Amino acid sequence: MAATHTLPAAGHTPDVPVRTIGAQDLNAVLREGYADFMEKRGDLLIVGLIYPMIGFAAAVIALGGAFIPLFFPMLAGVALLGPVAALGFYELARRREAGLESTWSHFFDVVKRPAWDAIMAVTGILLMIFFAWLAAAWILYAAFIETPPETPGQFLTALFTTTRGWGLIVVGNLVGAAFAWVVLMLSIVSLPMLVDRDTDARTALATSIRAVRANRGVMVRWGIIVAALLVLGAIPAFVGLAFVLPWLGYATWHLYTRLVDRSAIPVAAPGSR
Repeated sequence: MAATHTLPAAGHTPDVPVRTIGAQDLNAVLREGYADFMEKRGDLLIVGLIYPMIGFAAAVIALGGAFIPLFFPMLAGVALLGPVAALGFYELARRREAGLESTWSHFFDVVKRPAWDAIMAVTGILLMIFFAWLAAAWILYAAFIETPPETPGQFLTALFTTTRGWGLIVVGNLVGAAFAWVVLMLSIVSLPMLVDRDTDARTALATSIRAVRANRGVMVRWGIIVAALLVLGAIPAFVGLAFVLPWLGYATWHLYTRLVDRSAIPVAAPGSR
């Protein structure tokens, strides 16, 4: 891994140095994330089961008549909010690295972190992106499908057996990929960094964007890995997400530690929150 430094302008806070990584680092963080999950699998399985419930809730809401077209966008949107769902896993990984007790009871200790306000600010941005994605999906649906479906069967027929339906699938996936890329750029480093260190949202977001720009090819590969694992986890009635989400949460923490020179970020003072 090579560090890249940006020379600050006069009067500005120096940028947090970011590193360039390779495909071997992705393999390493997946192994490290898996090891973390296996060590805590008895406790974290309970916490991990919370998130498949999100998928079920999305399905129930979307199957309610007029919201049928939003079924798939809502499921995809859950992935956009994945970095927020992983906050507790970042905290557990931080505690484990620091040699602190890290049982499932510490999952929500993230609210005690000194940068909690900044975490909420980034979370708000991701929520706005989520709702923007739903709006975009609805607009695309209205543009491609002329007659609103009354049942899930009618919707699936229009989607998979018509030219307009396949056009919606292609364009919708491209637009969804663009939203996913934006979320990855904004969150891959920022949220773990805010859990780890006492800094502000602007610095964390800027560092995340620079880290992705310095590793575009590797980050594209990471995005594909995440998407594939989420799909695999969602196939068996979302139950697989109880394993995939904690695994990816831990792996993302280890990815953050490889992407950023943490020594340049202030450490939270004891009792600062």
